Amino acid sequence: MISLSPLPTVLPLPRDINIGPNSDGLPGITQLQSMVGATMTIGLILAVLALIISAIVWALGANSSNPHLAGRGKLGVLVGLGAAIITGASVTLVEFFWNVGQSV
Repeated sequence: MISLSPLPTVLPLPRDINIGPNSDGLPGITQLQSMVGATMTIGLILAVLALIISAIVWALGANSSNPHLAGRGKLGVLVGLGAAIITGASVTLVEFFWNVGQSV
């Protein structure tokens, strides 16, 4: 006759672990924050430049009856706007998903 042993008891995980980001744990964090800010500034400047160039291409394509050029200009305008939105909202997006991850 086979006897079934009871299932092993599963221990619950501790729920009171509170670990947050440490802004002074590593040397060079302030320089890294400065570099990230500068990179975001460069990204926004390049997005505006792409937007201006794409608007010019769109205008040239529309005025010269060249639908391919106008279409590329429209796409470039959308890409430039998307890049500016993502670059500007990157810190907010990271904080949002950090908070979502902390609530899991």
